[in-house]
Parts: sequence; C-alpha cells; structure tokens
Amino acid sequence: MKATGIVRRIDDLGRVVIPKEIRKTMRIREGDPLEIYTDKDGEVIFKKYSLMSGLSDFSSQLCETLNKTTGHVVAVTDRDTVIASAGVSKRELSGRRISDPLEQIMEKRQVFLRRVEETPIPLSSDSERFTIDVAAPILSEGDVLGSVIFVTGSLPYGETEYKLAQTVAGFLGKHMEA
Repeated sequence: MKATGIVRRIDDLGRVVIPKEIRKTMRIREGDPLEIYTDKDGEVIFKKYSLMSGLSDFSSQLCETLNKTTGHVVAVTDRDTVIASAGVSKRELSGRRISDPLEQIMEKRQVFLRRVEETPIPLSSDSERFTIDVAAPILSEGDVLGSVIFVTGSLPYGETEYKLAQTVAGFLGKHMEA
C-alpha cells in the first residue's frame, strides 16, 4: 500500500471525500461502486467494484470461441481493465488498464469500427502494440459495464466482426441484467 500524504476527516454522516487527484488517477467517477475491505490492523481499503470481473471465466470462453471462429485476437474489458482475451498469451493483455480513447468509445454507447485510413487506437494505456479494429460496449440497464473488442491483426475485418462484437456485447449485457 502506498501513502499519499492526504488526510481527510469523516463528517457527521460518516462521509469521506476522496480527493479529485486520486479519483482521476484511479478513474473513479461519480456513481461508481466501491467495495470496502477491512483488516485486523484497522485498515479500511476502498476498491473499485467491477460487475464484469465475476464473468472473467465466462468471458474467456467467449473470447476463445470468437478467436477460433474468426482468427482474430479478441478481448473483453470492464470499465478499467482487460478481463479476458484469446489469440495471444494471457499475460500480454489480461489485467492491462484500458486506454482513454477506448473509455471514450464505450461512453458513446455505439459499436466502433475503425476505418483503414483512421489512426489506430491503442487498447491499453501502457502499450500501443494492440490496437482496436472493432469495439462494442457492453450495456446493462443503460450503464456501460465494459466492451468486446477485436484487436488489430493481419486479417481483414468488417461487417462480420462488427455484428459478432455487437451480439456478444448484447448477450453479456443481458446476462448481467438477469
């Protein structure tokens, strides 16, 4: 655990303000759920809660199926990180923080299809090796939970990958509502 040097008081309603710098760095937005952990030493830890993280095994199976069907590298993300991938080693993508442009694509709530003449958009904020060809946001009850992504490869992509990403994202969104 890393000390920030910031001290906050609890108000009479039990609230603590998380400083803007920390919220920005950790990508904590208004309305985001936080999980609260405690330990025997009196530490209280807030952790961003991801509904999608519970689906990582299921998402991995979907990625494997899409990869075998299309030959493309496929990934599923939550709002912050890649939670499943297929077509590359798990270490190369899983757990990587998503890029800001991908976050913006998800917020638009529309399927993204990169045109050949467009500048590639990195999947991860810490590597430009993997870029996005198709990205479909996973929506559940109007909220963005993550995305289904076809990662740039040597194979051509188009309407088929667009529809597959849209279908799988829709399926995962409905699955989260149930």
